[in-house]
Amino acid sequence: MCNYFAKLVLASIMVLGIPVAWGLTANDLPDFAELVAANAPAVVNISTTQTLKGSRPRGFEMPDLPEDSPFHDFFRRFLDEDELPRDARSLGSGFVVSSDGYILTSAHVISDATEIVVRFNDRREFNAEVVGADKRSDVALLKVSAADLPIVKIGNPGALAVGEWVLAIGSPFGFESTATAGIVSAKGRSLPNENYVPFIQTDVAINPGNSGGPLFNLNGEVVGINAQIYSRTGGFMGLSFAVPIDIAIRVTDQLKAKGKVTRGWLGVLIQDVTGDLAESFAMSKPAGALVSEILPDSPAAKSDLKQGDIIVKYDGRNLDKMSDLPPLVGVTPIGEVVALEVIRQGKSFDIEVRIGELPGDAERILGAAAPLEKGLDVLGMTVEELSQEQKERLQIDQGVIVTEVGAGPAQKAGIVEGDVIVQIQGKEVADLEVLQEIVDELPEKSVPVLIKRESRSTFLALRKSPEE
Repeated sequence: MCNYFAKLVLASIMVLGIPVAWGLTANDLPDFAELVAANAPAVVNISTTQTLKGSRPRGFEMPDLPEDSPFHDFFRRFLDEDELPRDARSLGSGFVVSSDGYILTSAHVISDATEIVVRFNDRREFNAEVVGADKRSDVALLKVSAADLPIVKIGNPGALAVGEWVLAIGSPFGFESTATAGIVSAKGRSLPNENYVPFIQTDVAINPGNSGGPLFNLNGEVVGINAQIYSRTGGFMGLSFAVPIDIAIRVTDQLKAKGKVTRGWLGVLIQDVTGDLAESFAMSKPAGALVSEILPDSPAAKSDLKQGDIIVKYDGRNLDKMSDLPPLVGVTPIGEVVALEVIRQGKSFDIEVRIGELPGDAERILGAAAPLEKGLDVLGMTVEELSQEQKERLQIDQGVIVTEVGAGPAQKAGIVEGDVIVQIQGKEVADLEVLQEIVDELPEKSVPVLIKRESRSTFLALRKSPEE
């Protein structure tokens, strides 16, 4: 009888159009109680002290007082830019990865710390030493003098699926052993400040103080280190990012062995392939990483790779988007020869590159260039010649600089004032005369335009108007 009424209720719900979660009952929802109880002892609160240098309050100047005045010393101490330093404190989280006292956390949690105190949920406290920290991946390894500590289990972040349940334990705003749960929102996210980490994006509530804490899967295994949030308020807004634990373990293994981290380096600047760019490069669909610039004296410069190539495979792995490439290069052993598949002028080529070591600063900073007076109006923009001095400053051999952009093809392509046009449809733009010749012969379809903007090269897709 009960089964009959249950079926009747379910049928009524479906007829009335009330939404039902497919395959989901109250008993199907995850119970995190055992996971938290088993792992909370291995999650720690990290309290740090930083020494901050004082500075003169803005808008105040030292008054002109006699040195023997009783107020002279007071104002000197209060307003002097070299006043005595002061201590500042901050909080974060971490977790024990070996019973002899090694603890993982985020590098920014312990940055510039003069004292680090690790506190367990049983109220034990230890002073910690920094074994090493890697700002690029935001991973740090600490060591405390203790034995038989509770540890976490390490999982495989590659096995995570979007939509899978995950749980974080940490100390948001100093509230110790706080557990929050959510799902994996995306994988392989590339953030503006770091291209070598394929972040795990979740909607787990992460707030200041959670940084450095573990992200668990339902098996109770750590799959990531909670590192960043996207927020306009400073608090949780549904976008949290974790460093995959396999990346973190590689980093800490190097920190233990060498005290520093080395990464593979290809030596290219890359950009995503948009739909218009795919058309301009004769590709059937957008994919891969477009090489916008090859850095001098780099592994790429010593190979057959060319500017404008689109890397669609790296060591046999497909590249769906630009951000897929840097993490793969970063974990490649230094000196290893890797096969690349590239698209060049609509055709596929195989290229081999010997991977080098990523230098401390692989980016070049280019100076600004002032335009000459001679100009040309074309494609809805005004362009002018570059002087030899400007070419040397920009480290280029040819090109013309854009001094004004109005309505027209250039504006639609995304060209802005100050861009230097270097190539159009693979043809070098040596000067204004050559530019006019190239424009006159352009077809009425998207073609690639290579520009130099500030410190890097970028490809844009330009479509000539019928009246041009």
